[in-house]
Amino acid sequence: MSENEIKTNESREVETDENNYHPFWSLFNSYLDDFNSNEVLKTDIQDEGEDYRLEVEVPGIDKKDIQISLEKGYLTIKAKTSRTENHHRYLRTERYSGTFSRSFYVGERVSREDINASVDNGILTLLVSKPKKVEDKEKFIEIK
Repeated sequence: MSENEIKTNESREVETDENNYHPFWSLFNSYLDDFNSNEVLKTDIQDEGEDYRLEVEVPGIDKKDIQISLEKGYLTIKAKTSRTENHHRYLRTERYSGTFSRSFYVGERVSREDINASVDNGILTLLVSKPKKVEDKEKFIEIK
């Protein structure tokens, strides 16, 4: 694995509502949960020469509910979504609410200043500057 490659990791915490349980739909729950686990913060990563561009789907998530952090070379995106309360009984809920996160290893030479973020129309865009290559050739120090 090259130091200039991005690795990924993801997780989610889903809030469930036992009052909305219906036996018919429970037959599909494990299948749909497995399917939805791959749907968390879908991300496209592009190599743009000097930068990486990450485009992350965050539909319906307010900017204030998105947190981006950088620690020990890991760029982590956390998002929180919640369902509005109503008093109707659901037969099936596929739009889950809770906290979602994805981490991308961008290398320990990337700093906060190397990352720019914006959100527009449900797409969070991150531009991550690639770390400058460290020259491996020997450097001589002048003696004065």
